[in-house]
Amino acid sequence: MTSALERKFDLEQFRSISHAISTYDDPKLLLAHITEGIARTFNIKGCCTLVLDEKEHQLFMVSSYGISQEYLEKGPIFIDEKDSALAKGEPVFIKDIQSDPRVQYPKEAAKENIVSMLSIPIKFRQTVTGVVRMYHNEEIAVSGQDMESLSVLFEHLGIVIENNGLKNVIDQVQVAMNNLPHRLLC
Repeated sequence: MTSALERKFDLEQFRSISHAISTYDDPKLLLAHITEGIARTFNIKGCCTLVLDEKEHQLFMVSSYGISQEYLEKGPIFIDEKDSALAKGEPVFIKDIQSDPRVQYPKEAAKENIVSMLSIPIKFRQTVTGVVRMYHNEEIAVSGQDMESLSVLFEHLGIVIENNGLKNVIDQVQVAMNNLPHRLLC
C-alpha cells in the first residue's frame, strides 16, 4: 500500500464515478456498480459496502461483488471500538486475516480464500456511517493516490447514503400525514 505502486484510478475514472454518485436515482444500483467497479479496477477477489446500524452496533451489508452468499451470511459483523476503520475514521489494512485478532470470522475467510482486507470508511461530514471492504486472496496493493481518491469518493458516497436515509424518513412522515383524518390537519 505504498505510493510507489501503479495508480489504478485516473482522473477520467474518478470523474466518471464521482458523476455517478451525484446523479444515480437508485442508491442500491449505485452501490452495486461501485463495489463491482472497485473489484474489477483493483483486480481483487471481491468488495462489499457495509453501513452502520448504530442501534444494533453492527455493520450490515448493502452491496457486494465477488463474494459468496455463504460468506456474506457468516454472521453479524460487530463493531471493533478501537482498531476498525469505523473507529479510526481512516483506512485499515489487514495483511493476514488468519492471524489478525481484529477479524471476527477467520475460518470463514479462509474457506472463502480471503487472505487480506482493506476497509475504507464511508463518511458523512465527520461521522463514519459505513465502510467499503476490499477482499483479496493475496496482499492487496493500493497506491497512496488511489487510497486518497477512494477516500474522497466514499465521502461523497456518505452524502448519498445520508440523503437517502433522510428521504426515507420524509417519505414515511408524508405517508403518516396522508393517513391522518382531515379534521386533524385543519
